[in-house]
Amino acid sequence: MFEWESYICKKCIQSTRSIHKTLRYFLHIGFNGFQYRGWQRLPGIISVQQVIEEALTAILKQPIEIVGCGRTDAQVNASQYFFHMDVADPWDFDLMYRLNKRLPPDISIYDIFTMHGLPHARFDAISRSYDYLMHSYKDPYLHPISSLYNLAELDVDLMQQAVAILPRYNDYYALCKKPNKNDHTICNVSEAWLLTDDKRERMQFHISSNRFLGGMIRIIVHKLLEIGQKKLTVEAFETILADKKTPSSIKSALPQGLHLSKVTYPYLDIPTRSQFMTFLEK
Repeated sequence: MFEWESYICKKCIQSTRSIHKTLRYFLHIGFNGFQYRGWQRLPGIISVQQVIEEALTAILKQPIEIVGCGRTDAQVNASQYFFHMDVADPWDFDLMYRLNKRLPPDISIYDIFTMHGLPHARFDAISRSYDYLMHSYKDPYLHPISSLYNLAELDVDLMQQAVAILPRYNDYYALCKKPNKNDHTICNVSEAWLLTDDKRERMQFHISSNRFLGGMIRIIVHKLLEIGQKKLTVEAFETILADKKTPSSIKSALPQGLHLSKVTYPYLDIPTRSQFMTFLEK
């Protein structure tokens, strides 16, 4: 367990004093979401949040609620994810070891940070990165982490031209499941690229932004696949972005290829444990 001393939430000092012994912790984790209905705890489903909360409650012998850095859809993965929790009395044992021992193999705890003030795992994040993985042949080992598509039929050059357009626009109203449910649809995309291996058997789409809208990345990937199949032109794709009008048909790519791969805070910026580039090198 590490103490993170570089950040103090000044506006929360008074609130922290009123909590007395309660301390806020950030936990750095990763998970394979294939067996889960997403991160968020909801009645009647198995979620990553539920599994972790139950493990923490059993180990710490007190009710524990956690707040994640964002929602993920069913079967979506995270190679880097953070959540925060408040604990009244510090533990005197190796919590990371006990958690990893109790949690299933598809959820890993990497680090535990003691925080000053009341930093927020979701609202304080300044950047998030996602990677979407695809492969062109049936492979049981790739199935939980990558989506199966016939990549040999795709025009990768056209897809890469479309990807290059993404950072030029910041209003993604047209590429969101329910845009009117957001306060706004502005997303400042700072980076976007698409790569394939030499045999065109595997493909990786990467995108970074200060925020993302519901379903946005999987909708983008589906549009890229349409472009690669020449069902949609690059010009038409840019028109969709520029016009800010929801297309008549909104479809999403398969979920298991999507990975939340990097989350950055003003006070916490650490490398991810999984290196996605090896996906293309094999």
